[in-house]
Amino acid sequence: MKLLFLLAHQINDFRFYSTYNWLMKNQWRPYHELKDEMENALRKMIAYSYRNTPYYHALFRSMKLKPEDIKSMKDLERLPILTKEIIKKNWDNFIPKCINKIRYYDRSTGGSTGTPFRFRLDRYDRMLGVAIRYRGWGYAGYRIGDRVVILGGSSLGVNKKFNLERKVDEIVRNRRYLSSYDLDEKNMKRYLRIINQFKPKYMYGYACSFYFFARWLEQNRLEVHSPEGIFSTAEKIFPEMRKKVEEVFRTEVYDNYGLNDGGVSAAECSEHSGLHIDTERGVMEVVDNEGKQIENGKGRILATSLFNYAMPFIRYDTGDMGNLIPDRCGCGRGYRLLKEIIGRQQEILLTPEGKYIHGGFFPQIFWEIDGIKEFQVIQSNLNRLTIRIVPEVNFNKKNLEFITQIIRKRSTKWQVEFEFVDEIETTDAGKYKFVINRLKE
Repeated sequence: MKLLFLLAHQINDFRFYSTYNWLMKNQWRPYHELKDEMENALRKMIAYSYRNTPYYHALFRSMKLKPEDIKSMKDLERLPILTKEIIKKNWDNFIPKCINKIRYYDRSTGGSTGTPFRFRLDRYDRMLGVAIRYRGWGYAGYRIGDRVVILGGSSLGVNKKFNLERKVDEIVRNRRYLSSYDLDEKNMKRYLRIINQFKPKYMYGYACSFYFFARWLEQNRLEVHSPEGIFSTAEKIFPEMRKKVEEVFRTEVYDNYGLNDGGVSAAECSEHSGLHIDTERGVMEVVDNEGKQIENGKGRILATSLFNYAMPFIRYDTGDMGNLIPDRCGCGRGYRLLKEIIGRQQEILLTPEGKYIHGGFFPQIFWEIDGIKEFQVIQSNLNRLTIRIVPEVNFNKKNLEFITQIIRKRSTKWQVEFEFVDEIETTDAGKYKFVINRLKE
């Protein structure tokens, strides 16, 4: 299967295997060498963007900067933060003058609100991202060609429809795709059969999808094939979620982070000391509220792509927040570490008193209460929270007062409303959102 797997990737891009081998060797180099290599690629991207992309040319001229003024990661602080809104308003000016000479894909991401965000993705950059993902899986023992089950949505290449193209892809890449769009009784029974028959060595997918599937398996006392590892991605995996998935599947969970519209990524190894920040494809900054880089602590994650010449992203606000730590992992890899991906900025709620409450506060409440299958907290205005609940037969409505009391310890001015629903819809990408902040919509 390895030869067939490699052939499929080589046909897509002949540079795949050599790139993968380079990455596998690169992981053991010291950080100062990795950083030098990263900053060399950064200087090339800055010079290219200035020459070819009208938006950046005008930006540098307006700030009286020259490309050679940005020599290092630290120098990026001299540039403003780029947002989706800026890109949408200046779409034509983000088209490089040499776009007709570049091979690229048109891509879109639904984002937190479901509003499509379009971008271009250089073909080499995409291939590099795939190779980096496989290397990150390798931190848990994965080798190219190993059997993998993918449980997710469109951002992981899983579509709702099953067709011949997908079947061929499953065969040549030695994987099976399971959609997270419809995690109902019928589909989860089918997924269980597929997993037990296919016997994947590893599984990869959305954190919440694995958690819901694990709960269903436990509640129905069903046995599932135990892979050597599960790679979670796309959503924050809370400690209770990780614990449940590991217990039910009898394996270890390895957290992964990455996004194509920015080119940054990070992956957890078997030491579980944090997520190793990749340096080969993008520059990841963790910054404070003023956009200044921090060496240790929590902040916003900014991304600068190093090889997306079809649409350069420089200091792009990912909408994610991370916790950067100064430790070095015992595994011997040279990369810096994120202790965790804290979550999306849209998952942080604001109280009438002016306090910020991270969305991670809410799962801790609901996971302690029996009879709640699913929940979602929505803030549409400053003074009100709407909590949607999918109840199970043993749910006790007396718990609503208990939930309200805990929430009001954070804000006495919040009005808490409850809605009982049959299901909670996923996003267009098949992701599940525990908490949604709609104040800025």
